[in-house]
Amino acid sequence: MPGSTFQTNPIDLYRLLDECHRGAIQLPDFQRSWVWDEDRIKSLIASISRAFPVGAIMSLDTGGPVNFKPRPIEGTPPEAGRVQPQSLLLDGQQRLTSLYQVSIRGEVVETVTPKRKKVRRWFYIDIRKALDSSVDRELAIVAVPEDKIERSAFGHPTGLDLSTSHKEYAALMFPVTQVFDWDRWQDGFDHFWSGADHGATRELFRAFKRQVLENFKYYRVPVIALDRTTSKEAVCVVFEKVNTGGKPLDAFELVTAMFAASGHELRKDWYGGGAEKGRQRRLAEVLRLGDSEAGILAGVSNTDFLQAVSLFHTRDKRRAAEAEGREAPPVSGNRQALLDLPLDAYLKYQDQVEKGFVQAAKFLHLLHVYRIFDLPYQSQVVPLAAILADIGSAWEHDGNRRKLVQWYWCGVFGELYGSAAETRIARDFMEVPAWLSTGVEPTTVKDAIFRADRLKTMRMRISAAYKGVNALLMKEGARDFRSGQGFDHTVFFGENVDIHHIFPKKWCVANKILPSEYDSIINKTPLSYRTNRIIGGDAPSKYLGRLEKGTSDSPAINRRTLEHHVASHLLEPLLLYEDRYHDFMADRQRRLIGLIEDAMGKRVYGGPVIDEGEDIDVDDETGERQAVLLAL
Repeated sequence: MPGSTFQTNPIDLYRLLDECHRGAIQLPDFQRSWVWDEDRIKSLIASISRAFPVGAIMSLDTGGPVNFKPRPIEGTPPEAGRVQPQSLLLDGQQRLTSLYQVSIRGEVVETVTPKRKKVRRWFYIDIRKALDSSVDRELAIVAVPEDKIERSAFGHPTGLDLSTSHKEYAALMFPVTQVFDWDRWQDGFDHFWSGADHGATRELFRAFKRQVLENFKYYRVPVIALDRTTSKEAVCVVFEKVNTGGKPLDAFELVTAMFAASGHELRKDWYGGGAEKGRQRRLAEVLRLGDSEAGILAGVSNTDFLQAVSLFHTRDKRRAAEAEGREAPPVSGNRQALLDLPLDAYLKYQDQVEKGFVQAAKFLHLLHVYRIFDLPYQSQVVPLAAILADIGSAWEHDGNRRKLVQWYWCGVFGELYGSAAETRIARDFMEVPAWLSTGVEPTTVKDAIFRADRLKTMRMRISAAYKGVNALLMKEGARDFRSGQGFDHTVFFGENVDIHHIFPKKWCVANKILPSEYDSIINKTPLSYRTNRIIGGDAPSKYLGRLEKGTSDSPAINRRTLEHHVASHLLEPLLLYEDRYHDFMADRQRRLIGLIEDAMGKRVYGGPVIDEGEDIDVDDETGERQAVLLAL
């Protein structure tokens, strides 16, 4: 029946920490290790000592459909790991672990300084400062080294020595390890400060107990307890919403925890272990060329890989339902499909899918897409890899390869993989292989529309179509102005090829041409670093003249040969020699439209378009810099 799948109850802090100690509360294995620094721990202790709220925690009752491998709270005794937990902590790990470590665990705490140095600390409350309302409570919380003697940066003792109980009593420094059980410490304190002369000091501790320690004893933490019927997707969504200060939870972490419950180490598959390379590294090294750090697949994420596997699994389920006459579930690679992915399906398809990604890298190189930086859509790599994994060597046949290339460019120039691509990924996985055998065009090919005037607004690498034009020019035979070499992978990496202005920015600014015009892809083309240095900021007529005459490190080039190199970029050489910028822009736009039409296998749209809003002009250098950051 309808109703809430959770309860909200305040629970005593001590009870929660004791349940952590006994193993009744544990962590799902996807939770990261405890990492709070000593300043944050001090702040947490200070808040509890004043009975200030520190936020709710969230737990999930065990025994339901979400079967995560549990992991004890850090620092708990070995026995805690041998207990079947009653609940798993989804949010609040850092707070509960910190409080457990500094209090009832009773041992030195391993933490980090604000400078990220690993240290071992004991935590104390300065009784005098804690009772002084004019002192910030956080200043009353003190962390001391493992031997309980404070030292200067040069290692010399600074005066605070808490290495014995008597020294704690004398300094009026209360150990946080005793906040829930202070009687024995108080007995020692009273004995140390016995006598009529020290009555005020003994009373000071009693005030401290009433105003500070009892806040720990009676502190209650709001607990949102999800019952065991909560679905996997709900757990994922809830965790993302509440865990804003911790590690973002993705489907991979959840699937990792669920597979771990069956004894499989998914994280080891992906990240590797010891000398064994994980799948992440293997994919990153596929077709890694030159001195580049990684290949074209370095951006493939663990969820991308699981998404491709889930396409095969959900297709199997659909086919089985169709064979039995049942309602067929959709083929999907969305988050729910990943969360429902069983271990046996993952094991069945993992190797096949990995081979598909390797083939995808080869396919992209054939299209002259060599770097992640130049990859039009990372999201389109998933269906590409899944399709290639499905059809095997059939993609190497000329007719099939031509169709795959057309589908790929339709996705790029139709700008169809920019956002919310999950439905399209699944549809392409089903429709593209069928197209190779039946001739029925996939929806992506049908849907793709490229507007002729779009070329004028493509000014930065964050545009997939911008990257697509660059790759197409190289694929269709563009040659470097200076060397005359085509841009295969050897030249691309060896000559540091990138996309550069044809009419240089400096010349355009001097001739009062707006950035919105001269920064468009129409005025750009792939060139080597050395060639671009020769071009400089001069008019095309001047730099072409320099290329003809040659330089100290570049031989002269026959004009006819140079014109041939220039024309390979879909440029009319005469327009450059005569510096006819506006005629050049119109001519190049027409030629690029033809290039895109050939790639998509359809005419571009030249009619009127009504767009909501206005184009935002972004400085090209700023945009390129942002694109670089996005690519890293």
